[in-house]
Amino acid sequence: MRPEPSPQAPSLVDTPSADGRRSRKRQQTAEHLVRVAFELFASHGYDQVTMEQIAATADVAKGTLYNHFPVKEALVKARMHADLARELPTLLAALPADLGARTRLRRFLHLSADYSERGRDYLPHYIHYRLSQPIAEIRPEDRSGMNQIFARFIADGQARGEIRSDVSPEQLGHTLQFMYLCALLRWLQIPGIDLKATLDAMVDLIFDGCAGDVRS
Repeated sequence: MRPEPSPQAPSLVDTPSADGRRSRKRQQTAEHLVRVAFELFASHGYDQVTMEQIAATADVAKGTLYNHFPVKEALVKARMHADLARELPTLLAALPADLGARTRLRRFLHLSADYSERGRDYLPHYIHYRLSQPIAEIRPEDRSGMNQIFARFIADGQARGEIRSDVSPEQLGHTLQFMYLCALLRWLQIPGIDLKATLDAMVDLIFDGCAGDVRS
């Protein structure tokens, strides 16, 4: 009589594979939900589309949708961050370091302005959602990565002697990110304002400061 095989202990080798499949499945579901949501937004308008409608059109349970995206604005955030991640390598390749930090930053912000102008209807919802999140609950993966992009330009400028080096690139990157946010808010609130001109003024302020000729 052949002995019964003993139960196998869980394999550490199998675990990452299973976790990887679950992670891919979750990512695929999230991407499907975002794609369906934006198709509905384009057809009916953002304000007219409900979370229930998104779940029904995507053929998922409402709980599945809310498990991935607790509010409608979170779908907008996911789309905008995915767009940035997809386009970033091409953008950075078109902005070599030998252009200088000021020129690179200005050109990058002009490209970002083109994107913001195309997605102006969604941008207020994105900003509202990001500002409403408790700071303690924001994980690194929840961030857009803009502060890291700014820090990269600053670090390159510091290495070339274009930017003072007594402040870390990370600190200056965060400062730039908040100035960028303020420029976007001003553009959204004031009719007819030119976004690229507003961003150019921000860059000039960063590199030239705001002190006048009069010395106290």
